[in-house]
Amino acid sequence: MTGLRVAIAARTPLRGPFVAIPSPMVVEIMGGANPDFLCIDTEHSPIPDFLLTEMIRAGDLSGQPVLVRVQSALAQNITAALDAGATGILVPHVSSAQEAAAVVKAARFPPEGTRGAGPGRAAGYIRNIAGYIEDARRDTVVMVQIETVAAVARVAEILAVPGIDLALIGPGDLAVDLAARDETRSLDTLIDEVIAAGQAADLPIGIFSPDRDTSRTWLKRLSFVIEGSDALFLTLASDAASAPLD
Repeated sequence: MTGLRVAIAARTPLRGPFVAIPSPMVVEIMGGANPDFLCIDTEHSPIPDFLLTEMIRAGDLSGQPVLVRVQSALAQNITAALDAGATGILVPHVSSAQEAAAVVKAARFPPEGTRGAGPGRAAGYIRNIAGYIEDARRDTVVMVQIETVAAVARVAEILAVPGIDLALIGPGDLAVDLAARDETRSLDTLIDEVIAAGQAADLPIGIFSPDRDTSRTWLKRLSFVIEGSDALFLTLASDAASAPLD
């Protein structure tokens, strides 16, 4: 393993933002701040496959590893991101070991999975298929998102699936799901359960953080944080800029 995957496995503290605005220019701007990685978010933004390729290319020019939070666990969403050149994928709403195994199957080449070898950008448009397959087997980052009460209940089984590099806690959706259920446990308790399961499985756990102070706190316990997003930063900056001058 090299690059981001080995850094994740080594529990190197890593922090980077979501990028949800569908624009390569925004990727370049965010990359210019030198985060440890960028994570393009296609789950909660209108980014089509052709534009995703351009955004990944912009990330490559900035020099950061580019992850993609895919729309779903469907194999075509996973392979579209990887064929476009993403360093790895983050799959939302994984709530069972079976779903986690399907993610690994779609994201990894044989023998670990069943991903097909396509002539896309990642493979040099057919010029480097064999070399890319070798690199991808070593370097592709596969992450699943834990963001439901059901996922927490099955987290030990999910983390035991071979081929997963990291599980990311989604505290927002987890809080929404928790509030909709007859549960006595708190959000903090559920998060602690996931972290403990990661320690038991010797698998890195990450979390979404809204701001620097929260990230600073989480990085005392975890080694991977996705902090904020381009849209969040723009909203905060524009609100501040447009506030009354008094």
